[in-house]
Amino acid sequence: MTSQQVLITVDELVEAMLSSRPPVVLDVRWQLGDPAGGDHYRAGHLPGAVFVDLDTELAAPATAEAGRHPLPELADLQAAARRWGVGVGSRVVVYDDWEGKAAARAWWLLRWGGLTDVTILDGGLGAWQAAGMRVSTGNATPRAGNVVLTGGQLPTIGIDDVAAADAASTLLLDARAPERFRGETEPVDPRPGHIPGAVSAPTGANVTADGRFRPEAELRDRFGALGAADREVVVYCGSGVTAAHQIAALAIAGIPATLFPGSYSQWSADAARPVAVGR
Repeated sequence: MTSQQVLITVDELVEAMLSSRPPVVLDVRWQLGDPAGGDHYRAGHLPGAVFVDLDTELAAPATAEAGRHPLPELADLQAAARRWGVGVGSRVVVYDDWEGKAAARAWWLLRWGGLTDVTILDGGLGAWQAAGMRVSTGNATPRAGNVVLTGGQLPTIGIDDVAAADAASTLLLDARAPERFRGETEPVDPRPGHIPGAVSAPTGANVTADGRFRPEAELRDRFGALGAADREVVVYCGSGVTAAHQIAALAIAGIPATLFPGSYSQWSADAARPVAVGR
């Protein structure tokens, strides 16, 4: 997978919107600690974009056993995608106002579900506005889609297999902020720290100051320095959201990666699982 298969620029999106086959555009406004994504969407969004609720449409209900954002049931994801107007053969573009960290969850899930033409708007809403493009307010009302999702088209790994992974052949990347990895702070999960053997690789380093993904060569160098060139790569974060952003960055660099959906929220909720602190 290349940057052309992961990302779309503002100019490319405008051209696609004006084509005979315009994409379905999804607004995935969400950030940890900010439940008002829908309000932000209604205050201003890309023309025709449909709001996607990450907590209820891109995740199953939270449980200690499965984590804060378990993968949704395939039937539920398909029903949601049809509500958004996604049909058989649809092109889909996803965006947010958080450096693509929430939008990447939709990108990963729809690709996992079997869609092949899904891209992230590089730079998100900020890039759109910086280019002088207009925004719409209120709610969009898409025509119902007829997409059929298959599931399992991107790899995942369960908690027991993460625990059993051999560090010599598997690189476990922690996509959270460095202070959470080190255990200096933990705002939401039961125990501070990280999964033993994991390497800190915060998603913030995937993007430039304006929220766009770094160039392919820079990302390849970054992940190569972390040891991704010669090992299988598994990614986790707090709840499987920003880990999808890491997988997108790895894909741009040409490195396949596996998602641990339960992530640290699942791991830390199990008192029998060891937790490491510090570097």
